Amino acid sequence: MKIAFWFLLLVTINLSALEKFQSSQVCQKCHPIIYKEHFSSQHRKASIFNDAIHKAVWDKHPLKKKDKYVCAKCHTPNDARIITALKNKEAAVPKQNKAQDEGVSCVSCHNIKSIQKHEKSNNNLVTTDKKILYSARESEKNEKDKKYKTETSMFGFVTKESGSPFHEIDFSNKIFYNGNVCLGCHSHKQNAHGLQVCKMDQNATSNSEKENCITCHMPLVQGSFSTIKKSKMHRYHGFTGTIHKPEMLKKYLDIGFEQEEKGFSVKLKNHASHAFLLQPLRLGQLHVVIYRTGKKISLEPKNFVRIIGKDKKPAPPWVATEVLKNTQLQANELRSVHFDVDLQSKDELLITFGYFVVNPKAVKKLNLASHKEFTQFKIFKQKRFYVK
Repeated sequence: MKIAFWFLLLVTINLSALEKFQSSQVCQKCHPIIYKEHFSSQHRKASIFNDAIHKAVWDKHPLKKKDKYVCAKCHTPNDARIITALKNKEAAVPKQNKAQDEGVSCVSCHNIKSIQKHEKSNNNLVTTDKKILYSARESEKNEKDKKYKTETSMFGFVTKESGSPFHEIDFSNKIFYNGNVCLGCHSHKQNAHGLQVCKMDQNATSNSEKENCITCHMPLVQGSFSTIKKSKMHRYHGFTGTIHKPEMLKKYLDIGFEQEEKGFSVKLKNHASHAFLLQPLRLGQLHVVIYRTGKKISLEPKNFVRIIGKDKKPAPPWVATEVLKNTQLQANELRSVHFDVDLQSKDELLITFGYFVVNPKAVKKLNLASHKEFTQFKIFKQKRFYVK
């Protein structure tokens, strides 16, 4: 009798969790590898309680004094309390809870039905059917309501499961194949002055099924996506970027070298369909070191930055009215960076392209000096060249 009681209680708890679809822990049972990847991702750490940069910017935002946490739309979309308060124009103040701790959860993305485009920023339109989750699988593109079922063969000795016992799956949603599912939050952000603070400016070919946000930032890696339907590969759910697993994006940047009559040039080719280092807080740098007969000659770094401001001075995103400077590598750009230094035979060049997660000039203003991971120069890609 006691066993039956606890079993019934467990089922009730699971059904209750599934009705709300808030916790990613519910997904862990069938998707342990993906859950582990997602747990360490910036998506999961999107709230002010887990993202020090986001918190530092929010602490200085004028809307904080008005108790209007508008960032919730993308940073904590499953916090129903804040989302409802914003809709009702009531005080919306982040408070640490499970929804905040999970940031952008599994359901946050797999519930997105379509993207509503707007001039200021896009919106995610989510399904009202809480028992259906959207996903992508090439072999089942036309399947709209994949249900859980078991099939037996070999006189009952072999059992094959498909679908999920916890939810139905819609494999027909195109935005999960062309990457547009990401554009509700990662397309653009316009401030009150009409300035595009962040803008992806995707190349026209980047929304194809062969090349898009998903194929780059969620590459195929080894491991089964589910314990029910075994697979050799799955889409990486750690979401590669400048903070998490940047080494997985190295292939999108080529570094070349060309000796010239006077000095030399470093060739940088950006194969990405958008500008390199999109976030205005980032600072990219090109470092060149020449090793010559036992000597180390470090050349002045070249900066790659996008600075926004007002009245020709740098300003925070909510104040800025113009782009003061933009030297970031643009989509599919090949750039030649000249160094007016003559090389000698047998010189060895170490060329490094790296970045600061937060521009050193902004670190003090945002009170982030104690966070070494944001203040250290991070190497994205290195290459050695030898002069004949």
